[in-house]
Amino acid sequence: MTTLTDLNQLDTAAFVERLGGIYEHSPWIPERAGARRPFASLAALKLALQDAVNLASEDEQLSLLRAHPELAGKAAIAGELTAESTGEQAASGLDRCSPDEYAALHALNAAYNGKFGFPFILAVKGPTGKGLARQAIIATFRRRLGNQPQDEMAEALRQVHRIAEIRLNALLGVELGFGPIIMDWAEQLGAISDDKQGLTCAYLTPAHRRSAALLADWMVDAGMRVHIDAVGNVVGRYAGLDPDAKTLITGSHYDTVRDGGKYDGRLGILLPLAIVRQLNARGERLPYHLEVIGFAEEEGVRFRSTFLGSNAVAGRFDMALLDQVDADGVTMRAAIESAGHDPAAIPAIARDPASLLGYVEVHIEQGPVLLEQGLPLGVVTAIAGSSRYLVELEGLASHAGTTPMHMRRDAAAAAAEIVLLVEQRCSGAKEDGGSLVGTVGQLAVPGGSVNVIPGRCRLSLDIRAASDAEREAAVRDIFEGIDAICARRRIVYTTELLVEAAAAPCAPRLMEQLGAAVERAGLPRFDLLSGAGHDAMAMAAVTEVAMLFTRCGNGGISHNPLETMTADDADIAARVLLDFLHEFSRSHP
Repeated sequence: MTTLTDLNQLDTAAFVERLGGIYEHSPWIPERAGARRPFASLAALKLALQDAVNLASEDEQLSLLRAHPELAGKAAIAGELTAESTGEQAASGLDRCSPDEYAALHALNAAYNGKFGFPFILAVKGPTGKGLARQAIIATFRRRLGNQPQDEMAEALRQVHRIAEIRLNALLGVELGFGPIIMDWAEQLGAISDDKQGLTCAYLTPAHRRSAALLADWMVDAGMRVHIDAVGNVVGRYAGLDPDAKTLITGSHYDTVRDGGKYDGRLGILLPLAIVRQLNARGERLPYHLEVIGFAEEEGVRFRSTFLGSNAVAGRFDMALLDQVDADGVTMRAAIESAGHDPAAIPAIARDPASLLGYVEVHIEQGPVLLEQGLPLGVVTAIAGSSRYLVELEGLASHAGTTPMHMRRDAAAAAAEIVLLVEQRCSGAKEDGGSLVGTVGQLAVPGGSVNVIPGRCRLSLDIRAASDAEREAAVRDIFEGIDAICARRRIVYTTELLVEAAAAPCAPRLMEQLGAAVERAGLPRFDLLSGAGHDAMAMAAVTEVAMLFTRCGNGGISHNPLETMTADDADIAARVLLDFLHEFSRSHP
């Protein structure tokens, strides 16, 4: 079996030959990467190979892509593929396609080559390395055929790197210690849903309660003392060596948006759980208590109230929310009681800040920054503050054919101006290096008709920034603009504030320790802002917080069934967090 030490000691020709099957018919890649030897870790070697491709000319990159065979193409049928490609296509059953599947792939291959000028490339062994189903491959093929050429070339190169990662693992006999179990748990948890199609797990529904029970079982099996508290948080405690020690908390939420992804929130529970499982198997205890909390609610799907679980732990649960009702008229109080919990006990969940060492959350990025950087991990600097509103516009519905343009009170036309106003105001900040973003994610014309001027329109506003001052200034400017637009168009408007969340900077002390652990893994430290809200925002009210992001595949898509990550990324994130926990044991106050 080849080792990293072997690769570091080989002469250049032997190094290139040993890695000859990693990138398809492209010996120039290991030749250029080899100049960076010795590699301190497998992660460093993977990055060097990746950089060799990314720094190559466009012609060289196209040559690499064109060296790959078509999936289930003529070369595969004739047995003319490399051993690596043959094994990969067989792992997904592409050598056993039905006539209809062969016909579909043949047509897709032709259309794809015609549009992009290189063959469709997909790491058919998938995120776990076990292989994708043929129908999943065909569905991905069809989806990516709709990409723009520049975007698809970037995605094809990312797939090439994933194929190389899997092949390199096989060459070096790498067995991932954490990634497979994390991915397997995510699949099991993702199979529990309120809906038959897709993944929906809303607060205290039957699927939510089943998910909590499964998490509790896994925590018990990992050697933790477990309870489900009055708000539905699943709390696993791995006691430290000193009974009087303080507690470090990690975790995230296990509820989901409607038709969501398998890793949003849940990764931050499952990943530290896998670590505790290994610590317990070794009989190893930390000098502090470690808690993994599966927060019951963060997304606000059922009762339009976010961060219920983490706010309870932080001592900021608003008891007035118990009277909120869901779409079926069920109060939150009734839902909590139906789940067997006592709403009156919620205030007792609050933690004493003096008993805590901090809160560290691992989360999938839910965006494309790490993906485009080619990095599996990033250290979060801050979580952006958020202001969310619903805006109701009321004009006058009238006949589309008989009302002159200058006499109209068109609510939809006013909404269109507002959408562009938000885009313009929030785009300008980027030129100054700002973090401001603005979105109109909902836009509706209630009761609209093709031949009626819209008399009503409803839209949402979501304004976010790492700086509260920057966000608040944008909100003021946008509402001044809305006021002017509506006055000019003779539109009456009302607003409803949905969320007002302050920005939460991460603690420099914890960031430094996370960054050091990333670098010890052989990766460069990369810092980035979180534009999405997380439980760490609520926990910042009671203790110092930090976050570690993992790369999100499929272009950074999240809150979507296409949300994905790899077992390799989960594994290195777990190893980094474990290293952080070990080093933290020697550096906490």
